[in-house]
Amino acid sequence: MGESEVAERKGAAEGAPVEPMERLVTPEDIRLGEQEGRRRSQDPHFVRFFMTLNAGLILTALAIVVFKTPNHFAFGGTSGVSVILSTLCPSLPVGAFMWIINIALVVLGLIFLERRAILWSVFASVALSGYVSLFEVLFPGASSASVTGDMWLDLCFAVLLPAIGSAMVFDIGASTGGTDILAMILKRHSTLEIGRALLYVDIGIVGIAAVLYGPRVGLYCVLGLFAKTLVVDKAIESIHLRKVCTVICRQPVAVEKFIVKELKRTATISRGYGAFSGRSVTVIMCVLSRREAVKLRRYVREIEPDAFITIVDSSEIVGNGFRYVN
Repeated sequence: MGESEVAERKGAAEGAPVEPMERLVTPEDIRLGEQEGRRRSQDPHFVRFFMTLNAGLILTALAIVVFKTPNHFAFGGTSGVSVILSTLCPSLPVGAFMWIINIALVVLGLIFLERRAILWSVFASVALSGYVSLFEVLFPGASSASVTGDMWLDLCFAVLLPAIGSAMVFDIGASTGGTDILAMILKRHSTLEIGRALLYVDIGIVGIAAVLYGPRVGLYCVLGLFAKTLVVDKAIESIHLRKVCTVICRQPVAVEKFIVKELKRTATISRGYGAFSGRSVTVIMCVLSRREAVKLRRYVREIEPDAFITIVDSSEIVGNGFRYVN
């Protein structure tokens, strides 16, 4: 970089008239940045996709067997219906009813939907039923008695584990099956508001649970139903969380170089002026991961302690370089 360019940028930051500038980055920087952006935007490899999907289903199945079933927590969905049916027909465990319900939903999905559209939902429905049955065999006493003896603690994990599992599965573009297949059928063949319809179904399941198990369990199920929605949303948001960073400083060239060359990210550079001083300033805006935002903040504070920095959370980033959201 020539001295004239540095002086030009420094002058723009300190109040001189803004003139067109040469590009800061080299063609090699552009090539490396585009390559890194493509890598970050890629869908996960099949092996990673498959492992993540199964990990999410295992967490969900563990919560059903260890925390939901012994306490009769019927929050909704296929697991809630299975808990109720297992009480009405104690000769069959929850896992057996999950097999029956999920197979029925899979058959309906194959009839009313394109097979390619529900491929992973079919797999998830079958795999989740299988994991529930497996855990019932591995932990034979878990379905009849609480492992903690504390219903409130069980409720927390009955909500938390499936929320984390669902967030992991949704993050890779899959689903846990079950009522998701029903939602797709309703979406395609009716004008019903799917979210509201499924919410009514869940409320109905909770109401039946309150009648069967009493008001205490019923109120726990109400808490679980609302907590499930909130925790799942927060878990998904946490996975997608990125930092929108805005930097105003007297050394924009150094900050740009750090973002491009060290973080392998790009930035949007704009010109503005201070409302009090009236002086021209350079505004640098970029979107980074949490770890990259920490590095940028530390670097800017090192080179210019009084620089102005704002860092805002965002989970809705659409564009090249951000995985699972394009």
